[in-house]
Amino acid sequence: MALLSHLHRFNQRHPWSHNDHYGRWIADRVAASGARHVLDVGCGTGNLASLLRRRAATVTGLEPDPGTARAAAERFAGDPAVTVVEAGFDGRDPQRRYDAVTLVAVLHHLPLTATLRELRGCLAPGGRLVIVGCYRESGPVDLLATLPAALLNPLMGLIRHPARADALPPHMTAPTADPRETLGDIRAAAARELPGARIRRRLFWRYSLVYDAPAGRTP
Repeated sequence: MALLSHLHRFNQRHPWSHNDHYGRWIADRVAASGARHVLDVGCGTGNLASLLRRRAATVTGLEPDPGTARAAAERFAGDPAVTVVEAGFDGRDPQRRYDAVTLVAVLHHLPLTATLRELRGCLAPGGRLVIVGCYRESGPVDLLATLPAALLNPLMGLIRHPARADALPPHMTAPTADPRETLGDIRAAAARELPGARIRRRLFWRYSLVYDAPAGRTP
């Protein structure tokens, strides 16, 4: 317990975003699909939206936290191709379909099965869904996956944020929640709602999901 407490204090002094770690990977997956119009659900202060903007014609960001949404809107105030809406996923335009939809550490805030079904409906024919999410650890396999992440986390903190921090950076202050579903739960729900989705366990307590909607018809 003393070691865990020491690691926690060290990580607080050298914070870095596990979500931003996957930003370029997500942007590459979106670009590879040829997407021009992208919806970023839970866009935060816009770090991923900025990467997506380099590859797409338009990016729409949804962010329910007022302060965070305001910061994102100010960031892109001079760019008409990026729209930030202060709203959660249920505040999206229900009639609009996108070439790609992204979520980072957002899905565990929402009802799993219903949200996957609605995300499928947000995609244009041939559109791509890219998720990097959190899962509830359960069982020895999850424990084994945690060990390398726990060891690498402080090293990454030193590399990404070598100076001692007095507070978390703004992009890491949005409200958080503990995940309820295990990776097995997520795989099972995706098998029902997103046939053919590719799910992989990732470092730093994350998983990825990539789903391509059938081409030629609305999902």
